[in-house]
Amino acid sequence: MSNHDSMTDPMSFAKKMWGSMGFSALPGMVTPTFDADEIDKKVKDLKAVESWLKMNLSMLQMTIQGLEMQSVTLNAVRAMSQMSSNLHPGAAAGDEAQTPQALFPGAAGGSEGLKQAAMWPWTMMQQMQEQMQKAAAAIKDGQSQDEPKP
Repeated sequence: MSNHDSMTDPMSFAKKMWGSMGFSALPGMVTPTFDADEIDKKVKDLKAVESWLKMNLSMLQMTIQGLEMQSVTLNAVRAMSQMSSNLHPGAAAGDEAQTPQALFPGAAGGSEGLKQAAMWPWTMMQQMQEQMQKAAAAIKDGQSQDEPKP
């Protein structure tokens, strides 16, 4: 008779089902809890999870923004490089004796002046590269002169 009662009583059936699985008590899954402290604890735990998820979301958004900025920067550098090669085909050939005036003929022109203003970082990088190459060549020549000849 007790077996028949457990089949008609859904609560005892659920308790037996969860009990046979090795779980002693799962009050939130079987029956709702009416303990205010237990509910407060669950709310506190869920708010902690929510804040953790919000933090991860903001970190993900910052990472995406950083990657987008890197992409924009790389595209800008590529565009500047293409503009430089289109404006000054001789500059890419490595003419070391060129001055900024030789690089940008007609500097007084309206649109040409704007092109110069946009190209100053590229020009500065080219000049720095040339200076570094000259310094490296001078160091290399100095080392080759110091070595004894066999």
